[in-house]
Amino acid sequence: MSRTRRDFSGKVAIVTGAARGIGAAYAAALAEAGAAVVLADISEEAGQQAAADIRAGGGRAGFVRTDVSDPESAAAMAAFAADQFGGIDYLVNNAAIYGDMQLDLLLTVDWDYYKRFIGVNMHGALACIRACYRQMAGRGGGAIVNQSSTAAWVYASFYGLAKVGVNGLTQQLAHELGGMGIRINAIAPGPIDTPATRSVVPGKMTDDLVKSLALKRIGQPQDLVGACLFLLSDEASWVTGQIFNVDGGQVVRS
Repeated sequence: MSRTRRDFSGKVAIVTGAARGIGAAYAAALAEAGAAVVLADISEEAGQQAAADIRAGGGRAGFVRTDVSDPESAAAMAAFAADQFGGIDYLVNNAAIYGDMQLDLLLTVDWDYYKRFIGVNMHGALACIRACYRQMAGRGGGAIVNQSSTAAWVYASFYGLAKVGVNGLTQQLAHELGGMGIRINAIAPGPIDTPATRSVVPGKMTDDLVKSLALKRIGQPQDLVGACLFLLSDEASWVTGQIFNVDGGQVVRS
């Protein structure tokens, strides 16, 4: 777990895609900082175990099986958070089809697969925000972190397109949510060492990616935790609609 001085006591956070990898790291860090955490994922066994691990360490956590692309499932997730912990203050939209992602071109990818992929990786964030924002506004506001990727700025086929959409969603919703006291930002990781990345990206390609970074190592899930906690915290109270690269210097944007 990360070590942080931020105090999220009395706050309730939802993390989607929290059964493993980056989402599990976010959930564990929020619980360690005092938040009650709802872990939402389509993988029930792994999600239940991740929540149990947090509780075993003294944190407050619950799991709810959630398909983020389904608005009814997202609404049930929000209701679970309200019923179990009293409301929602933070939402981290981390869920994605990634570890078993097909590699194909925009010109040739199966149309039904493409629609499912975009439904989870882009529209899923909007479905969860729509399910949660009223609860957040009712508690005086809150904060949202979307998971983008440096794939938004390099060629990455339909995966990159989905992350471009996440960035646009973040920027547009900053205006719709700001008057309710809800901030929204995104984190764009570079290559991160997770089982999902290892299953999708060949080792030689990963090695070449690392060589191209300013900091010559692959990222770890914990490298993203500090940015996530900062963006949710009151330290970022005047930050919204921004995309933060946490990528070892992979992409330089002017």
